[in-house]
Amino acid sequence: MNHVFARHTKSDLPVAVGGDGCYLIDAQGKRYLDCGDAAVSCLGHSNPAVIKAVQDQVEQIAFAHTGFMTSEPAEALADLLIKHAPGDLDRVYFVSGGSEATEAAIKLARQYFLEIDQPERRHVIARRQSYHGNTLGALSAGGNAWRRAQFAPMLIEMTHIAPCYEYAEKPEGESSFDYGQRVANELETEILRLGPNTVMAFMAEPVVGATLGAVVAVDGYFKRIREICDQYGVLLILDEVMCGMGRTGHLFACDHDGVAPDILCIAKGLGAGYQPIGAMLCTGQIYGAIRDGSGFFQHGHTYIGHPVATAAALAVVRELTDRDLPARAGVMGEKLQSALQAAFGQHPNIGDIRGRGLFRGLELIADRDNQTPFDPSLGVAGKIKKAAVAEGLICYPMSGTRDGKNGDHILLAPPFIIEDEQIEELVTKLARAIQVSIPS
Repeated sequence: MNHVFARHTKSDLPVAVGGDGCYLIDAQGKRYLDCGDAAVSCLGHSNPAVIKAVQDQVEQIAFAHTGFMTSEPAEALADLLIKHAPGDLDRVYFVSGGSEATEAAIKLARQYFLEIDQPERRHVIARRQSYHGNTLGALSAGGNAWRRAQFAPMLIEMTHIAPCYEYAEKPEGESSFDYGQRVANELETEILRLGPNTVMAFMAEPVVGATLGAVVAVDGYFKRIREICDQYGVLLILDEVMCGMGRTGHLFACDHDGVAPDILCIAKGLGAGYQPIGAMLCTGQIYGAIRDGSGFFQHGHTYIGHPVATAAALAVVRELTDRDLPARAGVMGEKLQSALQAAFGQHPNIGDIRGRGLFRGLELIADRDNQTPFDPSLGVAGKIKKAAVAEGLICYPMSGTRDGKNGDHILLAPPFIIEDEQIEELVTKLARAIQVSIPS
């Protein structure tokens, strides 16, 4: 017995005592290939450069409140991120995780329009089957029906348009490009419905993570979204908390689509698990409106810009950029996709194998011909998760893929240092977990 408030009160979890590259090790000495820790461990669990950076920073200064002082690692990390950031992104606001980053983005969007004397802009539009975090503002923006349900009376009113979910929602006979343009144009329709002068932001994940399972938008979708935002003066907020920091083959995921946001959110891979950290990046125009207006962003947390966290993240981003690890994630991601296709491409209960880089998803179905999902009462995703752990594989199965209740998928997000033999190990262990979990 212990006093930890566990995520699942009836679970009996192993105790993690060590990490070795792509593996976690429990107190019994069992090794788990880590391919699903919410896309955090991009460098694996024993990177010497990051460990040393944390140790050195703790010895120098552990904490300085940003209301009084900045710190060298925070300044250096911000410079490095902006050096590689897309478009006109120019300022970095550090937080402690993804939900804090998206929450800050929503509040910054609102304050920006107050600063430029457009107080009527108050609406945020997002997408169904998205996920932007668990704080109330972030949860309001997210379209994950299951996570929202019990807190619905407390949420801020935000509206949601269709995701770009080609596998399940593109009608037969419509081209991929036309489908993408059509669902992107739902944004314009919603802006006009709400009133063009009342909408402040549109928020989306470049590659949808936990809720849909590594769903990539079709070509041209985000370029059309960017055009609509520009036409109506709406800020584009891209949530790269899960898909960013090299995971999809680019340091910033939106680079693949050739678009740049007004505000961008990162976390998870930014600290690679070595410290809790996230960040919100914004354009010089947005920052300038605050600087030349009230001069104060009315937001903040005690641990923003934490010196040890930013020192760890600085070492992480240096590892990513100096070793060109995003490109490696792209190469190894193609190898993983090929291995998954070879093992599951004709599987009667796997309908789609998708993703980008080392961010891959498998959608589970009861009937391959008509893409019918399993009955939710079967708990397929939960059974696969349990079976995979027994095999020594950590992956990320989720239910509610289609609408928050129906549908199941498996999300895979291994470290960028994964080798060919570990891809084979991943697929072999996953195949056994699926075999014992899917009803005959």
